[in-house]
Amino acid sequence: MTDIPGYALLGRVNTPGDLRALAPEELPQLAVEMRRYLIETLGRIGGHFAANLGTVELSIALHRCFDTPHDRLVWDVGHQAYPHKMLTGRRARLETIRRLGGLAPFCHRSESEYDAFGVGHSSTSISAAAGMAAAARIKNEKRRIVAIIGDGGMTGGMAFEALNHVGHLKLDLLVIYNDNDMSISENVGALRDHSARLLKKLGMAAPHHARPPEEHNAMHLDTPGALFETLGFRYHGPIDGHDLYALTATLEQLKDRPGPHLLHVITVKGKGFDPAEADPIKYHGVTQFDPVTGAFPEKKAAARPSYTQIFGEWLCEAAAADPTVVAITPAMREGSGLVEFAARFPQRYFDVGIAEQHAVTLAAGLACEGLKPVCAIYSTFLQRGYDQLIHDVAIQNLPVLFAIDRGGLVGADGATHHGAFDLSYLRCIPNMVVMAPSDENECRRMLTTGLALRQPSAVRYPRGSGTGVACDPDARPLPVGKGRILREAHGRRRPRVALLAFGAMVQPALEAAEILDAVVADMRFVKPLDTELILELANENDLLVTIEDNVRMGGAGSGVNEVLLAQHHAVPVLNLGLPDHFVEHGTREELLAQCGLDTAGIQRAIHKRLRSRDLDERSTARRG
Repeated sequence: MTDIPGYALLGRVNTPGDLRALAPEELPQLAVEMRRYLIETLGRIGGHFAANLGTVELSIALHRCFDTPHDRLVWDVGHQAYPHKMLTGRRARLETIRRLGGLAPFCHRSESEYDAFGVGHSSTSISAAAGMAAAARIKNEKRRIVAIIGDGGMTGGMAFEALNHVGHLKLDLLVIYNDNDMSISENVGALRDHSARLLKKLGMAAPHHARPPEEHNAMHLDTPGALFETLGFRYHGPIDGHDLYALTATLEQLKDRPGPHLLHVITVKGKGFDPAEADPIKYHGVTQFDPVTGAFPEKKAAARPSYTQIFGEWLCEAAAADPTVVAITPAMREGSGLVEFAARFPQRYFDVGIAEQHAVTLAAGLACEGLKPVCAIYSTFLQRGYDQLIHDVAIQNLPVLFAIDRGGLVGADGATHHGAFDLSYLRCIPNMVVMAPSDENECRRMLTTGLALRQPSAVRYPRGSGTGVACDPDARPLPVGKGRILREAHGRRRPRVALLAFGAMVQPALEAAEILDAVVADMRFVKPLDTELILELANENDLLVTIEDNVRMGGAGSGVNEVLLAQHHAVPVLNLGLPDHFVEHGTREELLAQCGLDTAGIQRAIHKRLRSRDLDERSTARRG
């Protein structure tokens, strides 16, 4: 046991076993202390906030009623798993969450035996839990399996694929449907509307009047339960997710029942902290704030706009000039810079919920009818719509523009959210044009280029601020497949080096080149590559260095290698990029340095390569 000043009960709970030793009447006070600890801790360090305040009681009840880690709890996404971490031996390290070397931002199997499944993307929990339940059946093990999914996660098609399969197999599985009427933004979709009508009908606009789980028959009321029952689940609820007595009593009733069951729990995102309850979107993910008032420190006006802001402003300009421009987002309005567009052009704005596959094919359908769809999506989430990108967009050569945010390393959200693979998985698709801007003005020009093309295109840009370059008032299209030289070598240093940089790596390449007196090319296009420029640089230099914040395998550097091999060119090439392992969490700057993609790392790698024997021999031969 650990004494924590001001936290009499919380200091006694370091494992679920400690929790189960508490008297039932102590549980509400434990919830109060856990919520206060979250508010005070996250007020200092930031992190995912409102969703975690909403699952305090649910986390207590689950670990109280189930024999974890023998019984499996599978959390969806993991935005709401901080209370779970606190109850499973990680409370003292909560201050380190999302920091380099600290706790993972989401559930992580290597971090704790209580994290039954690694998460980060939405709508995976029921599928994973189904696999565990099937394994328990095959191995004849007595093990309870619980999936916890929010109403936002339930908008993903994968969740319904899993429900359908579980109902068919009649697996012993309990799904907790945590309904707080929110995704990151407001939740969307017909199921959400249906649920809202149900709660109003039952007098549950607020969760304080929850009904006992067996009081009504889901098949005979106008409820979401009818849908779940059709899929083979026994529906229970809705019940108040902040009533520990109701939660624990209901879970005790349900935990040993065979077959598929779904418990509908109503919670409040931001529960117990008035500012977060009033504005759960603002408090979904937070920086430091005042734990008493909820006020954030006054921010100085940003010296440079973010790439996300640049995209949002460009899109509004494009839509104002062209009534065929439409925008699509899979539940990322704020994160993708679409707030103003949604307000100004509501009839041309489509938030599809957490349904990336649908987002991509919806864009394809819009393009078929002559509209100009812009699909605003994070790099890591486009991975989920990859088949649709190939099958529904690229094969049909449809003019869909993908505005891909969070390309490269994103920082604190870690391995599940880094945009580490997009250049590799995009450049291998026929008909695609792939662009990576080096600054804000280039971003605007590339977006304009993509919108004008009559084929699929992607503009991939990083998280965070741009370089501070002034933007042209008119964003003129670029010549497709043409790069540019940004820096010439000033002396006659040998060996001669040319840096071929892509996107955000142009700036550190320019800084490294000042020390090395190297040529720097902003390649602009990952596909098609500027073959003429590559060969020109190969003929004039002793070493080519490709630099990208994407995995080296199959990335832009690999494309340069292919050009040289096709031309039987023997110039030495050094490919710099992300390593062949998953990069964990930390700040973007820390992670770039760790991967050798900051200015110092680029210099080190080039100096090491210049010392190699074969390069010295080549340079000597050329001088002779």
